[in-house]
Amino acid sequence: MTELSFRRAVRADLPAIIALLSDDALGSGREDPAQPPNPRYLEAFEAIDDDPNQYLAVAAAGETIIGCLQLSFIPGLSRLGMWRGQIESVRIAAAQRGGGIGRRMFEWAIDECRRRGCGLVQLTTDKTRPEALRFYEGLGFQASHEGMKLTLT
Repeated sequence: MTELSFRRAVRADLPAIIALLSDDALGSGREDPAQPPNPRYLEAFEAIDDDPNQYLAVAAAGETIIGCLQLSFIPGLSRLGMWRGQIESVRIAAAQRGGGIGRRMFEWAIDECRRRGCGLVQLTTDKTRPEALRFYEGLGFQASHEGMKLTLT
């Protein structure tokens, strides 16, 4: 396999990122893989790209994007003003799953959170994905809180 690299996503990466987000049981029902990209993806990308506390990352094997995730760096007053890293929208290309790429991508993301001064890294995972929960626990994450969401749209 070509060497794996991690970098900040650029606008030209959007079709590949949207395809990754669409390529699983959850994403297939809530994403729009049509091209050109839905303008809402373009607006979201611009907002993420303009915010210094957001990092939309891609994992690439050569020129091919095979993974993505979004890091949010969250300041807070609790825990003596500690910053948190939030990891969301994690996807690995279906053909690449199970080969250690997800683990390498998380190690990179955790190191990036450390580099940015975060004292804690957190994430949420869908309860219908027990394999993801096992993966995160294997990385050292603990299910310490019960997450809740309220859909507004």
